[in-house]
Amino acid sequence: MRAVDLSGTWELAGFPEGAHAVSGPSDLDGFGLDWWPASVPGNVELDLERAGLLPELFRGANIYQLRQLEGHEWWYRRRFETPADLAGHTARLVFHGLDCFAAVWLNGRLLGERANMLVEQAFDVTSDLASNGTNELAVRLGSAVNEARRRDYPPSLTSGPTNYEHLHVRKAPHMYGWDIMPRAVSAGLWRPVALELHPRTELSDLYYTTRRADEGEAVLLAHWQVRADAADLSSFRLRFRGHCGDHSFEHEAMPQFIAGTEQIRIAPPRLWWPRGYGDPDLYEVTCQLVRDGEVVDERCDEVGLRVVELERTDVSTVERPGQFRFTCNGVPVFCKGSNWVPADAFHSRDADRYEQMLGLFDDLGCNMVRCWGGNVYEDHAFYRHCDRSGMLVWQDFAFACGQYPQDAAFLEAAREEAEAVVRKLRNHPCIALWSGDNEVDDVYMNRGLDPGTNRLTREVLPEVCRLHDPWRPYLPSSPYAAPEVVASGDRSRMPEQHLWGPRDYYKSPFYAQHTAHFASEIGYHGCPNVSSIRRFIDADHLWPWVENDQWRCHAADAVPDGGPHQYRIGLMADQIGELFGAQPEALEEFALASQISQAEAKKFFIESFRLRKGRTTGLLWWNVVDGWPQFSDAVVDYYFSRKLAYWYIRRSQWPVCVMVDEPDSWHCRVAAGNDTRQPARGRFRLWDADGGETLLEGDLAVPANGTQELGRIRASRGDQRLWLIEWDCDGQRGGNHYLLGTPPFCLERYRAWLPEIAALANGFDAESVAR
Repeated sequence: MRAVDLSGTWELAGFPEGAHAVSGPSDLDGFGLDWWPASVPGNVELDLERAGLLPELFRGANIYQLRQLEGHEWWYRRRFETPADLAGHTARLVFHGLDCFAAVWLNGRLLGERANMLVEQAFDVTSDLASNGTNELAVRLGSAVNEARRRDYPPSLTSGPTNYEHLHVRKAPHMYGWDIMPRAVSAGLWRPVALELHPRTELSDLYYTTRRADEGEAVLLAHWQVRADAADLSSFRLRFRGHCGDHSFEHEAMPQFIAGTEQIRIAPPRLWWPRGYGDPDLYEVTCQLVRDGEVVDERCDEVGLRVVELERTDVSTVERPGQFRFTCNGVPVFCKGSNWVPADAFHSRDADRYEQMLGLFDDLGCNMVRCWGGNVYEDHAFYRHCDRSGMLVWQDFAFACGQYPQDAAFLEAAREEAEAVVRKLRNHPCIALWSGDNEVDDVYMNRGLDPGTNRLTREVLPEVCRLHDPWRPYLPSSPYAAPEVVASGDRSRMPEQHLWGPRDYYKSPFYAQHTAHFASEIGYHGCPNVSSIRRFIDADHLWPWVENDQWRCHAADAVPDGGPHQYRIGLMADQIGELFGAQPEALEEFALASQISQAEAKKFFIESFRLRKGRTTGLLWWNVVDGWPQFSDAVVDYYFSRKLAYWYIRRSQWPVCVMVDEPDSWHCRVAAGNDTRQPARGRFRLWDADGGETLLEGDLAVPANGTQELGRIRASRGDQRLWLIEWDCDGQRGGNHYLLGTPPFCLERYRAWLPEIAALANGFDAESVAR
């Protein structure tokens, strides 16, 4: 297959839907429309901003101006030349991101209509291309909000108060407004457009999965399908060649039909491992379709030889302890990572942010990322990075925080979407799990309903996974409410939980006494650096935060007055007051106090899970980086400025880490955690920041994938101290700290401690914190 790129500069026009009676693109020139240059991939709002027709959308409360455009229809058009050498090929016009209610014309003929932003849309145009001439391509994008208004909303459906529109419409749910993203109901050709030329004989499908993976042998299953114009396949062969560094394998098959499966034995293999557990070795595997000795088609994939499994029970109680644990190649993996939220409020910019954003995950030592269900499905470049860096991916389907339609038409549309997503992404070794949605089971239970009646996650999505990726784990919902949980109403029985709760003091009983084996969401607010705030808040709105419409907008509140998310700024202030006993009266002090509060909270969350490893199996905190400028749980803001929590998390997620547990029976337990497959040996020292007195020191010898208690230190919750820790383990130095005592702490005293915390191994610049 070869492709002609049709991205680049197009023309764009728009007007209120229905303002002009348009039956096709030929009618447009009669209305005296203004046409603007448009970038593809792109979003109409960004084109209007570049043309000076909209202000800087992320500044102040300007994002609210987009509400006036939600009822518009948009027209894209461009011309392109018919490629040479079409003979013997099928031509497909492919839109990799078509947002969203689209009609497509080529040379005046309506090719068809589409209604899903989230998956690619393709049209066979073999007979529609102009012979040796110029083609005229036009796309109409109707109003997603108007389309949503034409649907029915019985009481069996529900969503947040500002985003009911997302229930029927297959756009990223967050675009209608969320607590982490603004309301920006965008439109556009947000991913590339291409004309694909396919030969009449080709490899039409190729699926790889590992059926066995140990140090002695791996068994790679290759399921293939070909498209061939020959009735007799006896002259065809399939050749598989793979290499990883200096290791290689070969396998040849004789197809008896247009589809089949081959098992390829590789001994000894180079296995793919998650970060910390080994190298993420990848084989470059080429499959050639050969006819009469001539290669007629070939495809190259990066294949990881690994078996990832999820060991889980429906419930976990004191009487019947359960489990929620990932294993890779038979080895339990303690998952340390974060949630992936939208890379940008305008998704045409996502691809440009992938590497820098994912580089933060790498630097933080994450070995798992959860692709949250309120988002788009990311493109191959995202998963390739995760493949190569050893980062497992928990992949939600794009359903979140709502009760969705159950009619046949919606379920069929969901099935088609899921099939497209699974077939596109399933060869990536990084993907560890398909999850039906985000928090939809919670929505059902909050309304006194049984999530087991949700045909979407109990019938449609698992059937798609069973058909197209049958060896990868599937979870109905995150978190999943099994029948026993529903019957009892007791969510503490769920092995996997989202730990949000009251969001009070981060060491309160909610956080310290939870029952989760695995937490796939947990977070705490942190103010961005002041230099970043000045980039998105107007000078006359910088301070105070109280009754400040621009701070509320960037909370993110989808409604200018009285929206559901304005509480989040007050919550951030309350968390400062909880830790320090008062809220600072100046922006600079507020930002610093907030970042300290967030940093200590997330450090505590991670270390409390690591200290209970075995009972607990993973923590995916919320979140690494923002998709727009805001006050949020992220530890890196939209402009890539790091908050203090970034540096604390980086230390807490170090493969071998020395940590201090909370006081119990007048003592604090000191322990070292080792999240690798190799035993760790070295020396450590723990001392008091005020005066430098050594409180504990000695050797450490932590078993592979285990924890070692190093000693106990007498301590009282009534004392407020800072303890500093360093260690040298197998030639690598690590550093950490522990804040002993009960709030309120003195902000000025903590500020004086910051340089000492920063000076530990794997340090940072204390002077830049919150600035």
